[in-house]
Amino acid sequence: MDERPLIGIMVSNRRSRKRILDLCQRYQHLNLKLYAFTPTDILWNKHRIIGLSLKKGKWTQSSFPFPHAVYNRCYSKKLVTIQRLEAAIGRNKCFNTINFFNKWDLYNLLIQSNLKPYVPDTFLYNEVNISELLESYKLVYMKPIYGNKGASVYRVELMDNEDIHISLHSLAPRYICRKNESIQEKLNELIGQKTYMVQKGIPMSQLNHQYFDIRVLVQKGITGEWTISTIACRVAHKQYFNTSMCEHIYDVVEVLPRLFSQEKVNDILQSLRHVSVKAAQEAEIHMGSLGELSVDFAIDKDSSLGIIELNGKPQKSIYNDIKNFKRKKLIYSRPLEYAYYLSQSDK
Repeated sequence: MDERPLIGIMVSNRRSRKRILDLCQRYQHLNLKLYAFTPTDILWNKHRIIGLSLKKGKWTQSSFPFPHAVYNRCYSKKLVTIQRLEAAIGRNKCFNTINFFNKWDLYNLLIQSNLKPYVPDTFLYNEVNISELLESYKLVYMKPIYGNKGASVYRVELMDNEDIHISLHSLAPRYICRKNESIQEKLNELIGQKTYMVQKGIPMSQLNHQYFDIRVLVQKGITGEWTISTIACRVAHKQYFNTSMCEHIYDVVEVLPRLFSQEKVNDILQSLRHVSVKAAQEAEIHMGSLGELSVDFAIDKDSSLGIIELNGKPQKSIYNDIKNFKRKKLIYSRPLEYAYYLSQSDK
């Protein structure tokens, strides 16, 4: 009888099973039995799951009992499958319950916590007068409440001559709204029926005249506690503001000393760690059980931090571009450590 904990990795489609399982298998160091499956592979009435696993060096599809814990890698807003699985295997045995975050819900959660000073003023687009906001802030960002990789994020800036520049990805304006034209009409046309929010623009620090943000990867490990796995800087291409389409990615300790004194760097790093763990804890209150997320920060001209957003399914392939990256094993093994921890709890 195999006594190893059985861990299921739920992915959105069968094509992803092998790739994700291969990465997890390669870096995990515990005595676990892993298999990957999709929501449609669950045979609810038989209490079995058709899954892919690595057996004696070969990829094999077979029928498995329900796992002791589930690592959810489906990027979805739907909770039905997770809720049914938890009813079958036990409460809080699945993690990353929701990983497609609603940015507006998270904003409201964070401003009610002691992280409020780190969150830029944010409003629902259909509840504000955009001209008035631009008079106050000069620069705003418009984001879909469900969005990722900077898609459909508009940068809207009131210029000195009272023209308004609307940019997408790059700083060069895609549209210019003259001072006698209606900005609200133009934006309504651009965003259509999607629900958007408007965020006060942070005057970001730059590295060699290029925008950058700071991404903190926060994960739970073998103790079940949130820990910082890695902190990186994503540097946008020249003349671009969207850091998701980055030209370079560096370890944060390579970048900050080029901009700030060592004392300031230490302060910033300490704040990044503290705020990111707190943000993860707050997100979990609203989102249900989580095991990993990333927190993206902007750093302004006065070296103050602002939370840009939280991401429930951090893209780990970006770290492949960091030279001599030493934490690859860690970022892939930690979620499996947490799955092991969950499999042992309440035994």
